[in-house]
Amino acid sequence: MAAATMSIEPFTRSFTQQEPIPEAAIAAAVEVMRSGRLHRYNTIEAEVPAASALERAYADYQGARYCLACASGGTALQLALRACGLAPGERVLTNAFTLAPVPGAIVAAGGRPVLVETTEDLVIDLADLEVKAAGSGARFLLVSHMRGHLVDMDALMALAGRCGLTVIEDCAHTMGAAWRGRKSGNFGRVACFSTQTYKHMNSGEGGLLTTDDAELAARAIVLSGSYMLYERHGAAPPAEVVERIRLETPNNSGRMDNLRAAILLPQLAELDANVARWNTRYRAIEARLARVAALVLPVRPPEELYVGSSIQFRIPGIAPDDARRFVVDARALGVELKWFGAPEPVAFTSTHASWTYLERQALPRTDRVLAGLFDMRIPLTFSVDDCRHIADIIAHCAERLSLEGAA
Repeated sequence: MAAATMSIEPFTRSFTQQEPIPEAAIAAAVEVMRSGRLHRYNTIEAEVPAASALERAYADYQGARYCLACASGGTALQLALRACGLAPGERVLTNAFTLAPVPGAIVAAGGRPVLVETTEDLVIDLADLEVKAAGSGARFLLVSHMRGHLVDMDALMALAGRCGLTVIEDCAHTMGAAWRGRKSGNFGRVACFSTQTYKHMNSGEGGLLTTDDAELAARAIVLSGSYMLYERHGAAPPAEVVERIRLETPNNSGRMDNLRAAILLPQLAELDANVARWNTRYRAIEARLARVAALVLPVRPPEELYVGSSIQFRIPGIAPDDARRFVVDARALGVELKWFGAPEPVAFTSTHASWTYLERQALPRTDRVLAGLFDMRIPLTFSVDDCRHIADIIAHCAERLSLEGAA
């Protein structure tokens, strides 16, 4: 009891402070600004604009044939759904545990989200998916690798094949991750990535779409607003593929500009090294929290190469007032936790009950999981020792809560 109630030094660093943009990226951005040619199609003879160069580089990194640089990850999701042929009012299966931009993209593209239960390890429930695929008549699954957790992708794709589902991968939290050595995003028909500030590369806002499907890539390029300048893309299908669909595909103006692309290109070279840095920090926190009896961490299967840019844990059966107090106690010691069981949205932690633009859906298993689920960012501005300190604070607050409950 003494160990749990002893004083502990507060943590004083910011959970929202990212690392500086690399000097090479700053120099590249300044060069674009000096040129005045920020629009991706504003080029001079023989020039390869930064947006096109990024598309080629990311396609090569991902091992995909085609890549499109977009205005945001949410834009990439909408373009992917439209390019796959989503019809107005059509149902789309997706995770119940995700962030609002995922069902938001489905609705913005004209679809109707059908939410699938989540497991205690925070991945899509394949048994519930199979039931809802049969019952909904959906043709599409937008699978969200929420907070970087990969479901068994071999089992998911086998199920999708049996059910006739086209899989769209939301890889906003799994850029650089893999399942059995195969990169996240290379399983479905199309994948979408985010380069928003809190993701694995930082351009403030931005997104990337990858696919091996030539016609899908062509439709996405025209949808993004190519103004028939599709030959200026760095990882595009042959022009004749675009020619077949260009006049029947509307312009939705979702392009990335050269300034953001210039900022991202040098970061791509550092991505794998940063994945290793994140995972070192994640494991330092995980090792400490695993020793706290009250906390349950999701199982990370050996087939999964994850990116530990955030960490999640559950306190099963915690009462709402205790959950609020736990968050407040941690915050008083400088640690910012998010609780997914809150009845009202807080920052990014909204849940399906808050998305009133969706049909109400019964998700009892997900609700039980979210009721005791806590989440924390792990910025690379934290050292490994910082992460151990943070974990000690979480453990301290959890142990104190347990002692109070036992009293």
